[in-house]
Amino acid sequence: MTIEFIETADGTGLEVYDSIEQRRLHIGTPSPVSPAVLEPDRFCFPIDTKCAIETDALVFDQLYSVTVHDSDGQTEASLDAGETVRLEERPQFVGLSGPIRLYCRIDAAGTIDIGLTSIRIAFEEATDIELGARSPHDRPAATITTPTDIESMMEAVSALPSALKTKSPERTWPTLRGHPPLIELGDRLRIPDAVDRPDDDDEVVLTVPPDRSALYQAAPLGFFLGATIRPGSDPTLETPRFEHSLATERPFEDAVARLLKRFFFLDCLTRTEGIYRYELHERRLLEDELPYDLAEIYEADLPERLDRYLDVPYEQLASHMPRWPLTAHVPADPDTVELLPFIVNELGVVRDVRGEPPETIPDSGGAAGLVRSASRTRDSSPTPRPDRSFVVPDITDESVEHAWFGDDIPQQASKATLEAYRNQLERDTRNESIEILLVCNDARMIREHDALDNVYGNREVLPFEIHSEFGVTTDRLADLLTEGSYDFFHYIGHATEDGIRCPDGDLDVRSLSSVDLGVFFLNACRSYEQGVALTRRGAFGGVSTYTDVVNDRAVEAGETMARLLNRGFPLRAALEIARTNSSLRDQYLIVGDGSADIAQSDGGAPMVVDLEHGGDGPFDFAVQSYSTKEFKLGTATESTLPTVADRHLSPGRTAFSRVDRDAVQEYLTWNEVPIRVDSELQWNDGIGSPIFD
Repeated sequence: MTIEFIETADGTGLEVYDSIEQRRLHIGTPSPVSPAVLEPDRFCFPIDTKCAIETDALVFDQLYSVTVHDSDGQTEASLDAGETVRLEERPQFVGLSGPIRLYCRIDAAGTIDIGLTSIRIAFEEATDIELGARSPHDRPAATITTPTDIESMMEAVSALPSALKTKSPERTWPTLRGHPPLIELGDRLRIPDAVDRPDDDDEVVLTVPPDRSALYQAAPLGFFLGATIRPGSDPTLETPRFEHSLATERPFEDAVARLLKRFFFLDCLTRTEGIYRYELHERRLLEDELPYDLAEIYEADLPERLDRYLDVPYEQLASHMPRWPLTAHVPADPDTVELLPFIVNELGVVRDVRGEPPETIPDSGGAAGLVRSASRTRDSSPTPRPDRSFVVPDITDESVEHAWFGDDIPQQASKATLEAYRNQLERDTRNESIEILLVCNDARMIREHDALDNVYGNREVLPFEIHSEFGVTTDRLADLLTEGSYDFFHYIGHATEDGIRCPDGDLDVRSLSSVDLGVFFLNACRSYEQGVALTRRGAFGGVSTYTDVVNDRAVEAGETMARLLNRGFPLRAALEIARTNSSLRDQYLIVGDGSADIAQSDGGAPMVVDLEHGGDGPFDFAVQSYSTKEFKLGTATESTLPTVADRHLSPGRTAFSRVDRDAVQEYLTWNEVPIRVDSELQWNDGIGSPIFD
């Protein structure tokens, strides 16, 4: 069982623990409680496990999105920070969207108080409460096998929408889009019985050119629409209500990407009239411009909704859409079909591997000082393997992460590997604490280690174990990587294309049969090949370098990345923020899966707060949010600053709002978030902000 309800060892209450994803949610109670496990027969929401307790109060030590539902699951209220709501003496559900989705079934009268940093649900006397929890972790239900002919591949890809839990607009909620079944190449087409295609699988048909490139590009759109994909010379989207040509002046990959974004975004607006009703920033901006009534379109069937969505010009919507988390640049090879379930799981845009050589190769920038190369006399220019060259994808500004699956070494993109995705599916139950390994193999770089020792694990609500080692030999490092079961490995020292430098020589990760490791940061020169090797042998993803890095900049890069990963940002978000707001240069890139992380965020999706001010007066306040594995594309998140209505689609950015100085100071006193003050990144560790010093 993935989810467990555990009595807390210290104090009173329960801890809800996801042993696969290492996510936790603490529930405080005035007196000890003993959870009784029950069958989830009275819950109208999908849950993994359930228990019953008797108490007169529930206290949550973090802010989560809170909704109140009636006994049928219909939303009655969505609560914001500072609100107090009365529960009636009848069956109601209180839903909390945190690192683990929690529903409380309550039959008694009570009150819900949303404070600055906590939530309290109180009753006049002890009452029975049923708690249901659902993990964000979702494994593929089965594996489809397909030969390489295009017709069989299209049938296999057409089976991916079996993971959709609904065709209503609520499918834009991440938890109602399951992980698609896996696909493997084989001698014949096999679609297991567990892959349950809906009876109306011809309701939406995508006709695409009969080649692998077009099929791969159409896969995310086909998944979201629950479409059947068929070969044909005239690319078309067809339903019983309309026929829409995909043959435009734009490339086919652009046509399907724009349709996916348009349909997804408009469904996000429409779902606000459904089961989960709430105020949404994007709806407020666009509702009066839409050529239909949202309540009416919510009740329409899928073909009618899509037809009406086509009446809204893409250009009218583009500036309001959430940032797409992923664009995948994939080769049109047969084995690329095995990548599709992982890309589709994030609704990633798929494009061909087209690019040009870079105009310049990243280097250390000519800065003086200690360089983290294994030899101080060698040429600092990067030297890719003879069978590889550097490449910049044709498009690099569409998504938070551009993942390059081709053979070349990308710039302005990550180097993604299929193995990194597969490694996460094979993850078993992990240690209860988050295990972090810091290795420093050069005494001159001890400053970075000391800085990291004060960053990792400084969050009271999460258990971290920090292991530090110095001057690690090749044999010892091999043992740590293969047997340590570390969630994060941060290496400080030197490297070459052929190994990680140790006092007795270089450890070439390619010589290891496997590693037992989650995420890594190889903060050393020329660590690219070693980083890729880690993902090939068991790691989920990490950050490596192309070329030499100057020690002072590497120290700053290491501390910035550590702070962001510690706060729950995934690799792709942490690297983007670090590049934009520090001296981190283009020498660093992600290898493996850019959505990998090491810790849960506080409350909702992780975000950066932007502040602008011109003196002692009010601030202009905005937030930029990022998606994570549990808060994927389509999540609605907000800052919880009471005077600002900024619930928006994540990943995304809100417009600036004028906010009183005292309100900002109080918000930053109770919320630990990275802050950009007049575009300069600063750190707020929960005692306020340095901007008020």
